[in-house]
Amino acid sequence: MFRLPSYLSLDSLLIPGESERHNEGVKRRDFLIGAGATGAGLAASNVLGMGASTQKSRPSGNKSVAGLKVPPMEKVRVAVIGVGARGSGHVSQLCQIDGVEMVAICDNHMPTLERSINNVVKNHHRTAPTAYGKDKDDYKRMLDRKDIDCVFIATPWEEHVRMAVDAMNSGKHAFTEVPAAYTVDDCWKLVDTAEKTQRNCMMMENVCYGREELLILNMVRNGVFGDLIHGEAAYIHDLRSQMMEIEHGTGSWRTYHYVKRNGNLYPTHGLGPVAQYMDINRGDAFDYMVSIGSQSESRALYAAANFPEGHERRTLKFACADMNTSIIKTKKGRTIMVQWDEQLPRPYSRLNLLSGTKGCWSGYPDRMALEGKGLSAEEWHEGDGLKPFYDKHEHPLFKRMGEEAKRNGGHGGMDFIMLWRIIYCLRNGLPLDQDVYDGAAWSVVAPLSEASVANRGRSMDFPDFTRGEWKTRAPLDNMTNA
Repeated sequence: MFRLPSYLSLDSLLIPGESERHNEGVKRRDFLIGAGATGAGLAASNVLGMGASTQKSRPSGNKSVAGLKVPPMEKVRVAVIGVGARGSGHVSQLCQIDGVEMVAICDNHMPTLERSINNVVKNHHRTAPTAYGKDKDDYKRMLDRKDIDCVFIATPWEEHVRMAVDAMNSGKHAFTEVPAAYTVDDCWKLVDTAEKTQRNCMMMENVCYGREELLILNMVRNGVFGDLIHGEAAYIHDLRSQMMEIEHGTGSWRTYHYVKRNGNLYPTHGLGPVAQYMDINRGDAFDYMVSIGSQSESRALYAAANFPEGHERRTLKFACADMNTSIIKTKKGRTIMVQWDEQLPRPYSRLNLLSGTKGCWSGYPDRMALEGKGLSAEEWHEGDGLKPFYDKHEHPLFKRMGEEAKRNGGHGGMDFIMLWRIIYCLRNGLPLDQDVYDGAAWSVVAPLSEASVANRGRSMDFPDFTRGEWKTRAPLDNMTNA
C-alpha cells in the first residue's frame, strides 16, 4: 500500500493551486483505503509525481526573478537573525567586508545575542547594532525598520521559510541558511514570494564557493571534461555528538528531525556545486528521482552508550536511515547520485565526483583522470600532479579573494567568499550567483526523497520552479564580473 511519512499529509505534496482539481481523486483514494483496496497506491502515487503535473502557474501580478538585478547600493545595511554557530560567523565575516553596515541582530537566546553584539563592538570596532530577542517573533519588530536592506537567517530549519517570507514581504532581501525549506509547499512559497516582491531570496550554499568547487566549475566552462554525463554528491558527516546538545545548540532541535523523518535530509552541500557544474535551472533541470535508505541503528546505539538510564534521548525512536542514497535524472539525461549519512563512524566526504566524455574529477581525496594529449584516463592525477590544472584553471573569484578568504576563515574561506560575493553583487547591481529557483530545486530533494523512501523507492517528479525558463536561461556567469 502507498504510504507517506506520518507527519506529511497528502495535500502537502500537491502542487499549490491544484487542490480543487484533485478533490475527486482524493475522495476516491480515501474510499479505496477505507475499503482496503490494493489499488490505493496507484491512486495516490499520481499526486506525488508519478504522472502528475509539476508545473504551477505563476500567480497574477508575479514575475520572474531569474537574473534579478536591483539598484546598486553604496552601502548594504544588514540584519542577522540567529547568531549561534553559523550566524555568529556570518556577523564576524560581514564586519570584515567593505560597504556593510551591521544594523541589527536578533536571537532569543540572550547570552548568544549579547556575545555577538559585543563581538561587533569590541573585535570589529563598529557601532553596536540594535538587539532584538524578547521572544521567537521579535524579528518581526526588527523587520518593521526601514533602514535594513537585507536579512541573513541562520536559525533552526523550521524557521527558515517564515522568516524569509516575512523579510521579503517587508521589502528586504532574504539570505537563508540551508536547507531553504523542507516541504514542497514551502519551496513554492519562497518562489512565489520572491516573484511577488521582486526581492532576492538566496539559500547560502557556501560549498559552491570552495576553491575546489570553483576550480571544477571553471574547468567545466573550459570544456576540460567534455560533455557531462554523471555526478556524485554527498553529505557524509558523523554528527552523532550533537545529540549531547540538550538545552541549546544544533542538537537541541536537529535531533528531532532524525526521529520524525526518513530521507535525504541534508542534500545541498554536495548537490549545489554539482548542480552548478551541470547548469541546472540554466539549460538543464532535475526531472525525477528515486531514494532508498538503510536500516536505522547508529543513533540509538550512540544514545544507549552516552546517556544514563531513563534519559529522554535513550527513549527516542529514530526514523532516519543510517545511509540514504538518492538518484536524480535530469532533463538532458544526466544522472546524479546524492548520499546522506550523519550517523555512521566514517571520515567526512561530499564525494564531489564529476564524470564526462573526456575525463573525471573525484574528491576526498582530490584526483582527476583525463584522456587525450598523451594522458590516460586509467591513471589519477593527484597531489602535486594537480598543480598545473590549478595554475591554468583557477577560478577568477578565488584568484581575487582567495588569500583574504583564508585570513577570514569559515570552512577554509568558502563562507567569506560567499558573503563577499553577495555584498559585491548588491553593491554593483549584479544578479546573484544563486537564486530562489536554485534554493528550491536543491532543497526539494529532501521531501521528495522522504516520499520515495516511504514508497519503496518509487520515482518522484521534480516541480519546475522556473516554470519552463530553465530551457532558455544562460549558464551561470560568476567569472567575467568577478
